[in-house]
Amino acid sequence: MDRRQIMLAGLLAAGTGAAGAQDGTTLRIVSGYAPGGATDKVARIVGEKLQARLGITVLVENRTGAGGRLAAQQVKAAPPGQHVLMIANPAVMVVAPLVFKDNGYDAERDFVPVSHVNNYDFAVSVAGAVPVRELSHLVAWLRANPDKANFGVPATGSLPHFVALMLAEKAGVKAQVIGYRGSAPLITDLIGGQVPVSVDTLDTVLPQHEGGKLRILASSGAARAPISPKIPTFQESGLPLVATGWNAFFAPASMPAATVQRYAAAITEVMKDPDTQRKFAAAQMTAVISTQAQTAAMLQAYRAQWAPVVQKSGYQP
Repeated sequence: MDRRQIMLAGLLAAGTGAAGAQDGTTLRIVSGYAPGGATDKVARIVGEKLQARLGITVLVENRTGAGGRLAAQQVKAAPPGQHVLMIANPAVMVVAPLVFKDNGYDAERDFVPVSHVNNYDFAVSVAGAVPVRELSHLVAWLRANPDKANFGVPATGSLPHFVALMLAEKAGVKAQVIGYRGSAPLITDLIGGQVPVSVDTLDTVLPQHEGGKLRILASSGAARAPISPKIPTFQESGLPLVATGWNAFFAPASMPAATVQRYAAAITEVMKDPDTQRKFAAAQMTAVISTQAQTAAMLQAYRAQWAPVVQKSGYQP
């Protein structure tokens, strides 16, 4: 257990008094991403609320590596009696199974959807030196400067990678996708002019946009994002492209159905809590209230949407 896990457990235990101790249950929420990132924030907000609602101890564990796949492998192997959930996004549950020959897990067979808790949009941003202020201007600039059609993304094989490919295809340009090891170095290079264009999650680049360090030209949702109502969508800007990401909780297939249903119902109630929704909004994330059945349907539809895109790209890790 790392220091952040110990601190979270202590804070949660203090917040729920003796209830957690009386129950005796410890729920581990495993995240494949580093502390402080969007997925980690979601896990900690929901974990705190779950402990208060269920009277249990909740620990968030950051099992980083291999783009979230190590976390999936760990949760898959959990024995039936272990209380463990994984928080994951499309990179782990949709993209990786399509592009890696040996994932170490089967996303459909080894996991049970529990609850879809938030959505997020993607954004296309440009460096200050790029002489455009609208997405249509960027398309024209890229067509006139094909050697500069370099799109930075936070990781190769990530959803932003495929959003960049789709955007370039619909714009009629051939993109060179440059993968980084996370958003921080990508943003540094974008601000510094080492890469002219980036595709990343909207919430990640919004502070730099608001600070004037880079320019967001458009976001990928079906409607303008509540956190950035002044930024137009790809569709409004003339490109017929809608793409959203999400975070959802999954249980290992070994977990008894009654236990899965208990956690699914509890998370649904947690997401209805106005304080939960305020915390999501403060973290610039869009909260979602979803049942277990709705989560399973969302996942199925998402796989149907993105499998052809990933396969058509010909991407090889």
